[in-house]
Amino acid sequence: MILAIIFIIGTIIAIIDIPSKIQKNIYKKQYTEYVLKYSQEYNVDENLVYAVIKAESNFNPNAKSNKNAIGLMQLMESTAKDIIKKVDLQIPDNEIGEKLQEADVNINLGTKYLSILIDRYQNVEIAVTAYNAGIGTVDNWIEKGIIKSDGSDVENIPYKETNNYVRKILRDYKIYTNLE
Repeated sequence: MILAIIFIIGTIIAIIDIPSKIQKNIYKKQYTEYVLKYSQEYNVDENLVYAVIKAESNFNPNAKSNKNAIGLMQLMESTAKDIIKKVDLQIPDNEIGEKLQEADVNINLGTKYLSILIDRYQNVEIAVTAYNAGIGTVDNWIEKGIIKSDGSDVENIPYKETNNYVRKILRDYKIYTNLE
């Protein structure tokens, strides 16, 4: 009888914990060594970095977009060239594409880029918008009053892809934060 009660209680506890286990499986945290290192170095919430990696590549270091964005955080070579100068990496221009497939390099540059955007806009929602749509586009939207610089109206982002992207990142960021 006692064993049956213990079994029933154990089963109930396992069932209650299943959604958490499923979420942790869906919202995995890989490349933790690099995510923690660079999120601390550049003062970016690690959960935001995980959310960006999940949305951009689903943790596939060999991912390449139809616009030639490369690696875990899907960086364009031109963006990477600019960021490389700011993090004091010595990578020849002709090797950038190959190096962006390395987790360490990609997460370093992608997290630094996020930190630059967060510093620029003082707002995570707008920084994530710029990560996807580009700084020039976002500055133009803010200047024309299409979106507010405080990120309070990201639902007004005119590009459907960017609108969906920002919503997904913010949702995943919240999920990653709640999984801790």
